Amino acid sequence: MQKQKQKQEQYQLLKQGHSYQLSETLSLQLIRQSDLADIIKMLENPNVNQYLFFAPSPVEVYEAFFNPIIDNTQQAIKENNWPDSPTFILRDKEGVYMGMIGITPAMMLVGNFEVGHQLPEHAWGKGIGTLGCQFATTLAFEQLGAHKVSADCYASNFGSARVLEKTGFILEGRQQDYYRLEGGFDDRLWFGMTASQFKEQFRKQEQK
Repeated sequence: MQKQKQKQEQYQLLKQGHSYQLSETLSLQLIRQSDLADIIKMLENPNVNQYLFFAPSPVEVYEAFFNPIIDNTQQAIKENNWPDSPTFILRDKEGVYMGMIGITPAMMLVGNFEVGHQLPEHAWGKGIGTLGCQFATTLAFEQLGAHKVSADCYASNFGSARVLEKTGFILEGRQQDYYRLEGGFDDRLWFGMTASQFKEQFRKQEQK
């Protein structure tokens, strides 16, 4: 009970724009205008954007996408609400950018959310994606009233697929030749988790 109370207090501080300690070396915070340069730098890396259908793109495209999210986030903080699409920035103890986690509501489907993450190349292979995805999924169910959380990735993006599997997502579908690549096509993998599946995972973790 005390542990849950502490978590709720941490969520409340996070919603107010404060930092949340994700691990001994990582913290996350709702997106701010000052984060945009780090995000754009990450998205311009070919090793990162090879698995992103929207990148590379001109800077103006990124600004047009992220600035409304940032504005909505600042307004939500003032009103002590969660943003429409909560977007979190990960940083290490030195303040180095380590990635981005997003939770997006499915259009016209109340209680349905999608989670996604992008990490800069220097943050790969450290378990950061899994930590972030676990956090975002938990927040969606515990704070946003989700009854279903989904995620997708390129079939060739083994790292992202593994992150989703380790988080507890179930592979629910595969769309063949969904993404066009320079040398052909790649499939789209769909993963999902229901509220009951999440609760069962949480129960098992509590028993450990």
